[in-house]
Amino acid sequence: MKTTLLSLSLLALLGACSKWQSNQKQITNISTDGTWVVSSYIDDGDDETADFATFRFDFLESGVLNATDLLSSNSNPYAGSWSVTDSNSNDDDNLADLDFNINFNVSNKLDDLSDDWDIISYTETEIKLIDVSGGNGGTDYLTLTKQ
Repeated sequence: MKTTLLSLSLLALLGACSKWQSNQKQITNISTDGTWVVSSYIDDGDDETADFATFRFDFLESGVLNATDLLSSNSNPYAGSWSVTDSNSNDDDNLADLDFNINFNVSNKLDDLSDDWDIISYTETEIKLIDVSGGNGGTDYLTLTKQ
């Protein structure tokens, strides 16, 4: 009986891990396929989407995130990093346990996007993210749409 329960527990754990890995792989594949724009950025209730209207984002498989400002005279994109990681050691089947990490080490508006975002939902053309601040409890929403 103990062996059967242990076997079932291991199978459930492996199934949860594979579901998490499947979501992680899907989100990574979707992100690296094309150029993205910020279609919505709500910073603690304030709509700041317009701040990113001229930026185009390319998520590279290497973990590099390039942000190109179409209005900038500088042809070099801003380089940042990105990843999709597991934020919860329980490894259950909860999409919110995946973090969509964005990091820009710059002193401009792109720094507002730097965070470990929780994933609300994703499709082939849209990724919806949320971040609840630990300090002041503010909530930010970021929606990326494939161009």
